[in-house]
Amino acid sequence: MPPRAKKPTFRTTLQLAAGDAPVVDLGKTLGQTGVNLIEVKRAYDAATAAQRGDVVPAVVTVYEDRSFDLRLKTPPTAFLIRKALGGKGSARPGHDGAGTLDRAQLRAIAERKLPDLNTADLDAAMRTVAGTARSMGVRVVD
Repeated sequence: MPPRAKKPTFRTTLQLAAGDAPVVDLGKTLGQTGVNLIEVKRAYDAATAAQRGDVVPAVVTVYEDRSFDLRLKTPPTAFLIRKALGGKGSARPGHDGAGTLDRAQLRAIAERKLPDLNTADLDAAMRTVAGTARSMGVRVVD
C-alpha cells in the first residue's frame, strides 16, 4: 500500500523581508496552525538570503502533521519599480509624476518577473510592467 499523501490544512502568502523574516509577522498568520514558527523563519531566511533587502513573497502550506512547504515567488512589480527609481510612486498618479523608467530598466524588471506572470513573451511582460508603472505615476521612455 503506497504512503498516503499529506493533506494541506492551511495555505497563505506572506510578503516578508528577505533574509530576515520577523517572527511577529509569522506568528500573526501561522500561530493558529501549530507549525514551528522558528523552523519556518529559518527555512525562509535560508532560501532568501541572497535577495536580502527585497520583499520576497512566499506561499506557505501547512499540512495535518504540522509540517510545511515554502514556495518562493518573485518580488512584487511595484517594489521592483520603486527600487529602480530609488523612491516612491506618485501620491496622485496621472497628476503628479514619480519619475521615469527607460526601456532597459523596464526589460530588467520584466525578465525578473517573467516566472510569475501569466505569459512567456517578454514583450507582453514588459507591457504588463509598464502598466503597473503608469498606475504608480511613473513614465516609461524609449
